[in-house]
Parts: sequence; structure tokens; C-alpha cells
Amino acid sequence: MSLRWRIMGATVLVVLLAVLISVAVGYYAAQSRLGEFVDEIGDDEAVQLARNLSREHTTAGGWGTADRALSEAGYSYGQAPGREGSDDGEEDHVEALHRDPVRVVIIDTDGRVVRDNFFELAPGEPAPDLGGRRETVSDLATNQPVGYVYVDVNREFLSSESHGFLSRLLLITLIGGAVTAGVAILLAGWLSRRITAPVTALTDATQAIAQGDTTRLPVTSSDELGRMSEAFNRMTSALETQRDLRRRLVNDVSHELNTPLSVIQLEAKGLSDGLQEPERASDLIIGEVHRLRGLVSDLNSLAETDYGELGLTLEPTSLSALLTAEVERWQPQARAREVELSLRLSDDLPDMSLDRMRMSQALGNFLSNAINASEPGGAVVLGAELEGGDTVAISVVDDGAGIEAADLPHVFDRFYRTDQSRSRGIAGTGLGLAIARAVVEAHGGTVTVSSAGPGQGATVIIRLIRNS
Repeated sequence: MSLRWRIMGATVLVVLLAVLISVAVGYYAAQSRLGEFVDEIGDDEAVQLARNLSREHTTAGGWGTADRALSEAGYSYGQAPGREGSDDGEEDHVEALHRDPVRVVIIDTDGRVVRDNFFELAPGEPAPDLGGRRETVSDLATNQPVGYVYVDVNREFLSSESHGFLSRLLLITLIGGAVTAGVAILLAGWLSRRITAPVTALTDATQAIAQGDTTRLPVTSSDELGRMSEAFNRMTSALETQRDLRRRLVNDVSHELNTPLSVIQLEAKGLSDGLQEPERASDLIIGEVHRLRGLVSDLNSLAETDYGELGLTLEPTSLSALLTAEVERWQPQARAREVELSLRLSDDLPDMSLDRMRMSQALGNFLSNAINASEPGGAVVLGAELEGGDTVAISVVDDGAGIEAADLPHVFDRFYRTDQSRSRGIAGTGLGLAIARAVVEAHGGTVTVSSAGPGQGATVIIRLIRNS
């Protein structure tokens, strides 16, 4: 069963249960309250009938005029209910007041029947146990009981009215419940479509991505579904970027592999044919092997960062000594490109707990990029200073080619190489900066790159927490 139908079915089921519970509670509450109301009316009529009978008994000096009190109260039917042939003019009046005949029995103090308006008990016979509401009939002159009146002996009082009212109430409630259920079904259908439409679109878009296509989901709301669509669109953009980076990686790695392999092949061929001096050929072959080894090393370092296996061997390290050594290490490359490489350190640099080899790897990436990006006659400055007492800021500043604003957010992306580095023929796979950032972050630090634009140079700042 689809999600849409499950949502719709669950919503309708909840509404139907709510309607049924409401109908049941309303019906039984009304029934209970109506019963109380009928009892109150019955009690009032029983009291009033007892007063009338007391008055008639006192006036007549006996039970001779008891029928008059019954008639005035609407309880005198002239004959047993259901019998034919009554011509009593009060019958219509009685039925208008009481659609169900109400049985009334009057007995004297000796327990003998005086009147039974249903004619089921003969006058003078002993009265059985009677139900209904009992009230005492008294002689008003002596204030002494002379008998008792039982009203609603068979519990018929207002039965048709109460049952009719409850039936109509139940019918109205059921009609209202049916209308509510119908509206709920329509709303459930609309709601289920609204909920499942983005999910369906997400499924279709995911299948399209699996087939190599890319698409975007419409964002029509700011709720969870809207945020889901936004997250999917961001993921799609990231996948497109990664796909482009993978294409670049294939091209770059192919180029990086092809060049040294071609050189090795040519030099080996020259040696085989006796056209190349062994010493010169071996130097070239060894250089290209080192180049291949560097590529493999970068790929291994990238794999370590992917799986969280970038282990650090921390040891107390003099930051001044580390940076001085890096400048000395990269001076030959700087001189080869006619770039001035200098060191600028503050006097209060502390010793820090670092993995010297890994940090040298990260600094080497930044320095190498800065030197390669600088024109002959340019300058690269490696500096460090203490910020705020607990943060060391290491900077690499060059005055070279700079970085486009559109490239700045991506310089640390894996396999990303700017068009400038390609046009300048700078070798590399776009892995160095990604690995360098992973090393800095593994030390608990951060790294940022800024540039004023093409031709304005670039600045890399590494911030490490003191004693980290």
C-alpha cells in the first residue's frame, strides 16, 4: 500500500473513531440528563397530584371525587388504555399531554386499592407492591394521612417523548458525523497528496540521479517537506560538484601519470638503443618515479582522511624551529623560480604539541602553492604570531596570481584546481590543500584562504590553539 493511501486511511480512521466516540458520549450523556429531567417532572407531578387528591378528599369527606383530581391532572382515561369505544371528550386532551398513558394507583391507609386508572386492580382489593413515585394523601382538616398515590407505576412517564428526542438526537448526530467524515476524507485526500507529492518527486529525482541525470525539487513551503526539498537540492549541487571534480581528477591523474610514464619509456628506449647516456637517463627516470610516488602518497593521505585514519604522533615542538626549517627546505625551489622566500616571527612564540612531520606536510603544501603562484621577482613570507594569548596564527602570504572570488569557497575541495593553476601549467591533482586542511583540523586548528582577486596575491592563515 502506498504512503498516500496509508496516510489517508489513518486520517479517516482517526476521524471516524473520534466521531463515533463523540456520538456515543453525547448520546449517553443526553440520555442520562434527560432521564434526570423526566424524573424531576415526574416528582413534581406526583406532588401536585397528591395535593389535589388531599383537597378533594377533604372537601368530599372521602374518595368520591378522586376521579376529578385524576382527570384534571390528565390521568383519567375513562377505560383501560387500548380499549376501543371511548367517547370521553377528555381523551384527546389526555393524549396531547401524555402520548404514553401513565398508570396511577391510589390506595388507602389499609393498603386497599381506591382507584387504578388502568383498571388492572379492582377497587377494594389489597394492593401489591407498586413501583413509581409514591406521595402521601392527607386530610387537610386533620392533617392525617388517608392514603397514598403511586404515579408512573409502570415507568411510562414521557417515554415516547424521551425516546423520540433521543432518536432524533442520534439521527442528527449521525448525519453530522457523516458530513464530518466526508469532509475529513476530502481533507485527508488533499493532505496526503500534499505530503506524498514531494516524496514522489524526491523518489523520481533520486532515480534520475542514479541514471546520471540531475534535477531540482520545487520548494513550495518552509516546513519539513520544504526543508527536505532544499536539502535534496543542496545534495544535488554537491553531487554535481563532485562529479565535475571526479572528471577533473581523471584528467589530472591521467596527465600526471602519462607524463612521467612517457619520460620513463623514452629514456628506457634511449638506453636500450644506446642513444642516451646511462647517468642522465637514470637521473630522469628516478625523478619521474619520485613524481609518481608523490601522487600515490597524496592519494594515500586522502584515503586516510576519508576513513578517519589520519593518525598524529604529537610531541613538544619549537614552532620557531619548525618554521625556520620549512623556509630552508623550500629555498631551493624559491630560488629556482626567482622568488624571495622570507621568515617573519614574533619573539613570544610558544612551544606546541604537534606532529612535526604532518605539520611540515601541510606547511609544505601552502608554501609550494605560494611559490608556484608567484612571478619571478615576487615574494613569499612565512610568518607566525601569538593572538589573544592562546592562539598561534601562522600565515603564508604571497604577491602572486591571486584567486578568483568564485574559486575561494572551493580551494579546499578535493580534486579542485583553479583555471589559473591550469593555465600557468602548475602540476598537481588538487589534493594538496584538502590534505593540508585535514592535517590542521586534526591538530584542532582552522585554516582560511583570502585573496583580493586575480593578480593581488593570496594569504593563508593557520590558527592553532596553544598547548593543543
